[in-house]
Amino acid sequence: MQTIAQLMEKMIAFSEGNIHDIDHFVRVWNYARTIAELEHVDADTRFVLEVAAIVHDIACPLCREKYGNTNGRHQEAEGAPMAAAFLADSGMTETQIERVAYLVGHHHTFTEIDGIDYQILIEADYIANATENGWSGDNVRNFVGKYFATAAGKRLVAEIFREQGTGNREPD
Repeated sequence: MQTIAQLMEKMIAFSEGNIHDIDHFVRVWNYARTIAELEHVDADTRFVLEVAAIVHDIACPLCREKYGNTNGRHQEAEGAPMAAAFLADSGMTETQIERVAYLVGHHHTFTEIDGIDYQILIEADYIANATENGWSGDNVRNFVGKYFATAAGKRLVAEIFREQGTGNREPD
């Protein structure tokens, strides 16, 4: 079975030097891994989550070419089968690949979240997007209040955005 590092290397090669896309999935993976460890997620679930975080935006290049944008719905529709094909020779079980494809196919859907891996992927992707795009203030507070469920994710947001007054960080 391929390791996380091997899958990361394979995804970097797949991204063909697109620094923005590579930086984004590395950031999402890092936030997802951090939240999962802080939330004491079991090793098997964490592995699937980390793989999903690495490949979650696998469809972005195709979406740019095909649709002229990376709309979340396009990413979900195109990304699930692409992720499954990308992982076909990884040594992962069919169940693991199906779950990764499911997560990729739903990572912009914030309702009916059916697992800690799904929850953490949404939180990690949001944190990466918010920091990359300079989001702050009420927008971040509203999203976090509505869609974040993990204590670790909420703490990270509070610390990352504390200068902007975002989050619920208690005074020192």
